Amino acid sequence: MNRIVNVMRMQLINRWTFIGIPAVILVASFGLSWLIWSLVPYEGAKYSGGSQAIMWYFLALGIQSLTMTFPFSQGLSISRKAFFLGTLGLFSIIAVVTTALYYVLSLIEVATDGWGVNGRFFALEWIAEGSGLPMMVFYFTVMMVLFLIGFWAATIYKRWQTTGLLVTGIGAALIVVGLVFYITRAELWGQVGQFLGSQSQLSVAGWLAVVGVALAGGSYLTLRRAVP
Repeated sequence: MNRIVNVMRMQLINRWTFIGIPAVILVASFGLSWLIWSLVPYEGAKYSGGSQAIMWYFLALGIQSLTMTFPFSQGLSISRKAFFLGTLGLFSIIAVVTTALYYVLSLIEVATDGWGVNGRFFALEWIAEGSGLPMMVFYFTVMMVLFLIGFWAATIYKRWQTTGLLVTGIGAALIVVGLVFYITRAELWGQVGQFLGSQSQLSVAGWLAVVGVALAGGSYLTLRRAVP
C-alpha cells in the first residue's frame, strides 16, 4: 500500500498537467459558453457541449500519466503492479472529485436559471434526469474509460512502438466496420435504435464499466512487458 501511495505522490509532481490544465479547460470552456449564451437572443434553454472538454482531456491524461512517469518509476525500482494500481487509484480519485464538482455545479445551474441566461452546461438533458446518483456514475465511468483508452494506447506504444499502435488501430477499425456491415445486412438498425433509445444513464455506465474493466486488464498485461 505504501508503494501505491508513493506512486500517487510521484504522479502529482506534474500537478499543472494533471490538475491545473483541467481546471483551466473547465473555466475557459464555461466562460466562453456563458459569453455566447449572453449574446444569443433566444428565450429557450441554451445548451453547450463544452462540459465534455475535461472528459476528453482524460484521454490525454491517460497517455501522459504513463509516458511522463513510467520511465522514472522504473529507475526507482517501483514494480509495474504498484505503478499501475497507484496511477489508476490517483486518477480514479481525480475522476470522483471532478464528478462531484459537476454535480454541485449542475445544482447551482438549475437554481440560478442557467447562470442567469438559461444556459445548460452541467445539467444537460438525459444525463441530469432523475436523481444525482445516475448522473455521477455516468460521468465517472465516461472519464475513467477515456483515461484507460489513453493509458492502454501509451502502454501499447511502449511495448510495440508505432507498429503496435497501427495494428491495434486497424484491428479496432475492422471490428467496427464488420459490426456495421453485419447490422446493415441483417437489417437490424431499427432494433439497434430501439435498444439505444431505451438505455438509461446507469445502463450506459454499466456497459462502459465492462469496457473499462477490459481496458484495465489489457493495460496491465501490456504494461508488464513494456519497455521504459
